[in-house]
Amino acid sequence: MSTTVVLLILAGATSLFAQSPAYRVTHTYALGGDGSWDYVIPDPPDHRLFIARQNRVMVVDEDKGTLIGEITGIQGAHGTAIAQATGHGFATQGNDQSVAMFDLKTFKVLGRIPAAEDADAILYDAPSNRVFTLNGDAHSSTVIDPRAGTLITNIPLGGKPENGVSAGDGKVYANLTDTSEVVEIDAKTATVVRRWSTAPCKQPVPMAIDTAHHRLFSGCRSGVMAVSDYQAGKVVATLPIGMGVDGAGFDSASGDAFASNADGTLTVIHQDSPDKYRVVENVPTPQGSRNMGLDPTNHRVFVVSGKFGPAPAGGRGRGPVLPGSFTLMTIERDPSAR
Repeated sequence: MSTTVVLLILAGATSLFAQSPAYRVTHTYALGGDGSWDYVIPDPPDHRLFIARQNRVMVVDEDKGTLIGEITGIQGAHGTAIAQATGHGFATQGNDQSVAMFDLKTFKVLGRIPAAEDADAILYDAPSNRVFTLNGDAHSSTVIDPRAGTLITNIPLGGKPENGVSAGDGKVYANLTDTSEVVEIDAKTATVVRRWSTAPCKQPVPMAIDTAHHRLFSGCRSGVMAVSDYQAGKVVATLPIGMGVDGAGFDSASGDAFASNADGTLTVIHQDSPDKYRVVENVPTPQGSRNMGLDPTNHRVFVVSGKFGPAPAGGRGRGPVLPGSFTLMTIERDPSAR
């Protein structure tokens, strides 16, 4: 056999190996329960998940897939923020424009803080020791003192915010879906200091962050992920993802970014360098599995799904979640892949 043939065979084998699936669903847990769902928020120190379920927040053991408890009486549950420093959690209540503060050990609701219309995503910023809600229809962010559970101020954002992240350096970032922008907030002064376009990405929704390289990942409903250099305030790369994205994550250990999509895919994007990326695979997931959480301590991705009944009269919107169909899946990387 000639040297050329041997090299071609080796190259083909290497290509097939590189393209082999790296991530797979390793566990599936039937959680059941009524109601739709929204954000899946990991609590890494305790390996718990906080999953919004319309009128409550489910607290689930990551390792066992079992229900630990629930935060009840949440009207229009969307996001959850964990402030370990104060022992408090916070859940947005979209229906009554408020935030419920609860005890992280007992899950008892301790009080309610006024927010604004369409209180949706929520996050904790450790350097400022403040909680920030992202209020979609109100085009604002409500700032909360996580120890006292009191309102500090409301920040006008100039657009409809979806998800956001803390950079851990005194800055908070959020996607503005209607203007296709990223907005930068100074957490201490509670003011908007910068904004930039996510073009060609349109309708950015979920966001993830790589603090080591100062990169933001905005998942866009136009079917791409935009990577921004948040020091320079500009997009440096865009990658194709599935349609209907609603969740994103970045694992610094593997250099992989994720987008969970309603079309039944989890898009995995690898960071070759801070400005160079490539799509490595699209992991099959159930249709509608558009919400995800990533635990950076065990590198597991968690996605949720359910089955729906017939759509309401007129065909607009989804039907009710079928009893017992709500499911949690753990997705993990094969250590031998890539």
